[in-house]
This record gives sequence, structure tokens and C-alpha cells, in this order.
Amino acid sequence: MTGMILAAGLGLRLRPLTNHTPKPLLPIGGRPIIHYQLKWLKEAGIVDIIINVHHLGEKIVTEVGDGARFGVNITYSRESDILGTGGGIKKVEALMKGAPFLVMNGDVLIHLNFQEVVALHKNGAGAATLVVRRDPDAVHYGPIHLNAQNRIVNILNQIPQGSYPHSKEFVPYMFTGVHVIGPRVFDFIPSEGRYSIIDAYIGMLRCGEKLMGYITDGYWNDIGVMERYQQAERDIAMGAIQCFDEFTTPER
Repeated sequence: MTGMILAAGLGLRLRPLTNHTPKPLLPIGGRPIIHYQLKWLKEAGIVDIIINVHHLGEKIVTEVGDGARFGVNITYSRESDILGTGGGIKKVEALMKGAPFLVMNGDVLIHLNFQEVVALHKNGAGAATLVVRRDPDAVHYGPIHLNAQNRIVNILNQIPQGSYPHSKEFVPYMFTGVHVIGPRVFDFIPSEGRYSIIDAYIGMLRCGEKLMGYITDGYWNDIGVMERYQQAERDIAMGAIQCFDEFTTPER
């Protein structure tokens, strides 16, 4: 399976840190975030990885290179204009060769069994599988509702409740920025321009496509704002983020 790290974002909410450093290269525990992500994908057996770049993208290319020192093979998708999460994925459609692929945002720290997520996607026979989690701020992030079979029935409250069995017990989940995507999704993303993958998923639900949710209760943090970036540093110092002590920065 191919993996993709979305690393093209401007990091506006982390300025001035991102004025000269792209968000995926910001250090957590003294190591760029993207190092951890490459490590996790490699451990899950995902060694062919695409990274899209835009803001200060050549710094990412210089830091990561062809991926050999991480034990992976990296291809870069350079975006002259930022394309968003959906547009960036659409741009590399030909590289996915009609097979499912795993995508993660370039600012995410997560404890996750990636292999289990991939297996669930394959067994669930859905068009995509989104990794979700309970969070008190789920409504703020954008709620995702699942039915009893963990099938996604609503995203951002965009699907009329009358179109699916509604229960007062529905718990709003939030999207973690990790998902396994099947080739059907490309039919719901415009061929050009900036577009959100969430908008594509909403369009798919409206057309009756099957989207599944994988629920995780492990550590998660996206460092998209200063408060969460600083929290990630505290989490590492307190040992809240597991397995990082075993991480060895690859030799250049």
C-alpha cells in the first residue's frame, strides 16, 4: 500500500515559527514531526510514500530526501498553488494505480495500529475508512456520526437526519487526519483547483457511498496551533507519548 503525507500547508496559525520552517519540520522532542510519521508508516509496512509540498517545500525535500535513510521510498508532489487536502490527493491519482492508499496530515502525532486500520478498510468494503476519536471539542473540529456498525452516516451535520436512522445516543466523533482511501473517492474531487477531502466525503455520503469509521482512543494531537504544539512538547517530556524513546534519528 502507498502512503501519503499532506505537508503542503502554510501553517499560518503557528507563525512566526512557520515563517522559515514548514510545519512538518517543526521539532517535537528535538526531532521533526515528519520523522515520526515516516517511522510509523515504515513499521506498518508502508514504504512507498508520497509527500505533497508547497510552503517552504524544498526544505522538506532537503531534510527527507529520497527516504532511503528512513527505509522508505519517497516521491514528491510539488504544488505551485496550494490545492487543499482533496486537491492534493487528486493531483497524485495516477500514482495510486487504482489501489487503496493511506493518507495522514503532516501535523499529526498519533498512537495508532496502522495495520489494523488498513485491515478494517479492506474487510469493511467501504470507499474510505476514517480514523476518528471521541473528543470534548468534536463539535468544534466538525462532528462525525457513526451508526452501530461504525458506518459513517453524517459529517459536519450536512446529511439530513431523516435520511438515516437517528438516535439520541449518537456520540460525535472527530476526524484525526488519518484515513485509508479507495479509488472511488477520485470521482468526487474536481480535476483542478483547491478542494477539501471532507467536502468529497460529504458528497459521497449524499450519493450513498459507504464510508467507515475506525475508532481510536490512543494519544492524538495535531500541532496546528501554538497551544497544541506546546502541549505536544510537554507530553513528550512527561512520557505521555509512547515509543518515542526507542526512536533513533537516521544517519545522514
